[in-house]
Amino acid sequence: MPKLQPPIPAQWQHAMASQAAAPTDLRGWWRAFDDPALNALVDRALAGNLDVAQALERVRAARTLQQHAGAPYLPHVKASTDQAIDPDASASYLVAGLNANWEFGLFGRAQGARREAQGQLDADLADLQASRVTLVAEVVRNWIELRTAQRQEALLQQASRLRSRQLDLLKIRQRLQLASADAVDRAAAAAAQAQAALAPPRQAINAAAQRLAVLIGQNHPDPAWLQAGPQPELGAWQLPGTPASLLRTRPEIARAEADVLRAAGELGLAHADRFPSIGLGASMVWATDLNNNRKRTVSNGLLTAGPMLDMPLFDWGLREANEHAKSHELKASVLAYRQAVLQGVADVETALGTLQQQEQREQHSLEAWQALQQADASLQTRVKLRLDSPLSLTDGELAATQAAIDLADARASHSLAYVALFKALGGAPLPADEAPEDGKRH
Repeated sequence: MPKLQPPIPAQWQHAMASQAAAPTDLRGWWRAFDDPALNALVDRALAGNLDVAQALERVRAARTLQQHAGAPYLPHVKASTDQAIDPDASASYLVAGLNANWEFGLFGRAQGARREAQGQLDADLADLQASRVTLVAEVVRNWIELRTAQRQEALLQQASRLRSRQLDLLKIRQRLQLASADAVDRAAAAAAQAQAALAPPRQAINAAAQRLAVLIGQNHPDPAWLQAGPQPELGAWQLPGTPASLLRTRPEIARAEADVLRAAGELGLAHADRFPSIGLGASMVWATDLNNNRKRTVSNGLLTAGPMLDMPLFDWGLREANEHAKSHELKASVLAYRQAVLQGVADVETALGTLQQQEQREQHSLEAWQALQQADASLQTRVKLRLDSPLSLTDGELAATQAAIDLADARASHSLAYVALFKALGGAPLPADEAPEDGKRH
């Protein structure tokens, strides 16, 4: 088995945390949103998702085979019967026997078989965890998109009402000859555009709800999802661990490591095939004459035992070439493992950089919305004192509403960047039969 020596940096280049907080649990990272509905939805998806169920069945199949990987190198006993007819057709014999064989699995043959079976099991376990990581990330992502679209729909409805009010005020001003016809036409166009803008979030709501239904393994969305709820807002969190932790959590790296183990097993078997297969064998054969057993019994038994030797001769070159090919495949799997590590580090670093930028964007959007809220409050006071027109108030409310829409989009982008980070880290609960005991979590 080659030494892998993963190319892991000592620390993250973009290490960051939202606030002073304990390291976030990779097995429950979505709880930073403090959303009970989301928590329950993730639990339902882990229990009911069909892709995860398929991966789990493949793990069970691989585990069954791995537990019996050494069976070919244990003693085997076979019983058989046959009916032998004498060539002169004057006698027919019933032949029964027992055959026992025991191949020793020398020259690395048994170890190669165990490595190959363990590598397949580890690969299927990695695939199972990869499906759980993807599932959790998709559930959280679609929940964020659903709630964000609902928030945007509500704000766009508010903007549509303000556009309609603005149009009414301009029509009044037109009748008083205080506004031109083109100003009214522009306001009418803006009101129509505000109504048209409601279509995308409504489509997003429907699409996200349908995707969530598929993810949890049901054929229709829950009615509760379609009731508007608060947009998820990210709470305190902190990046857990160092780049080396990717070796324990990222399924793609675990899968690449399993492929190395499986390739090492295949190489071991190819190497063993160049040497004799050695073992012990024994047989006992018993025969009786079926035609003449009414008059007399002709019964014979024969017992043999001795060593077994199966030695390759004329296909030696082919076996040697197969071993060389398997050695190259092992080297390729080691390189693939190193590539998986590099890719994992790059994905996390990219996600960290994106998260940092989106956090700043949300903060700036929040500051802009708060400033426009204050300006709107001042404008309302001026309108009450009749120092400004209601039309100006409508313009201020529209600006504040647009800022709220931008803030909702920035908050969603920040949350989705957080999801992408923990997907890159391989964050998801372990299967129940693979979870470490308390105090042994990494």
